[in-house]
Amino acid sequence: MALSCGIVGLPNVGKSTLFNALSANSIPAENYPFCTIEPNVGIVAVPDERLDRLAAAYRSEKVVPATVQFVDIAGLVEGASRGEGLGNQFLSHIRQVSAIIHVVRCFDDPNVVHVAGSVDPLRDISIIETELLLKDIETVQRRKESLQRKRQPDAAAERDFLDRLEAQLNSGVPARRFVPASDAERQWLAELFLLTAKPILYVANTDEIGFREHNAHVDAVRAHAEREGADMLVLCGKIEADIAALSPDERAFFLAELGMDRPALDRLIQHAYRLLGLITFFTAGPKEAHAWTVHKGTKAPQAAGVIHTDFERGFIRAEVMSYADWERLGSEQAVREAGLYRIEGREYEIADGDIVYFRFNV
Repeated sequence: MALSCGIVGLPNVGKSTLFNALSANSIPAENYPFCTIEPNVGIVAVPDERLDRLAAAYRSEKVVPATVQFVDIAGLVEGASRGEGLGNQFLSHIRQVSAIIHVVRCFDDPNVVHVAGSVDPLRDISIIETELLLKDIETVQRRKESLQRKRQPDAAAERDFLDRLEAQLNSGVPARRFVPASDAERQWLAELFLLTAKPILYVANTDEIGFREHNAHVDAVRAHAEREGADMLVLCGKIEADIAALSPDERAFFLAELGMDRPALDRLIQHAYRLLGLITFFTAGPKEAHAWTVHKGTKAPQAAGVIHTDFERGFIRAEVMSYADWERLGSEQAVREAGLYRIEGREYEIADGDIVYFRFNV
């Protein structure tokens, strides 16, 4: 499964407008349901001031940022788990992503129809999450039926796990909040690829007034996210789309006029990156400054393999300094003189912000 974030929500909540701003791709964002049928995919650079500073300091000829993949998935409707509104097709698209960006409409506009007839963020969230829960319950039930047909003598533990999981889903609690009792249960849970097991970020999409001032719709989404233990971000999709269409000079002026230091989309991209459990390490020199992406907990040889398989195969050691030390002391030489330039072996776990030089021999 490719690492990607799926943008989901009801029709006409601003998903495609948000995706357009993220990827600068020209895809339809029309005022009617199911405008997006096939998922659109955009690979987006992760904004990272650390990479920019490294490139400037090393006078790098080339700068390569980390990236995150977004998938714009068509709007779900009530009954999607039963196939309503091409629901089965859309739910299969959600199954293929690693994390969910749930866009919730938090603006009133009589010129933009709402599929449910009115703006009510909590009702909208409930519709989407209920459909995902119903599909997950169906998945669990099918697995139980499969175990029953096979009549495996050692399946009792898995059946007990599935019973507890199904009971939780039926009570309206998503699978991401299920606590496995063993490594085996953790594996069984992963093998089900449940929709509600995916990490989630709620995006409250508001209008310009709601973005600047108090908005009861946004407050409702924030309270729900807190109850779910999830992250939440507020933005105005229209503003972000306008910003994305500007030249860099015009963008800086527009942001200043709005009292913003950077687009809200930058925070969304960074949130999505972390939602996928990813961190960044750097390599830097005159030829290239490069931000590399690995999972949190990746060890040095496997991180080297992200650059080139030969680096992992012939790994000797990693020479590491932290970006924080480099920035604080001002140069690689100063880090060395302070005794903070480290030699790490095969068991070293790469940390976010590490600047690494790999030694290898093949």
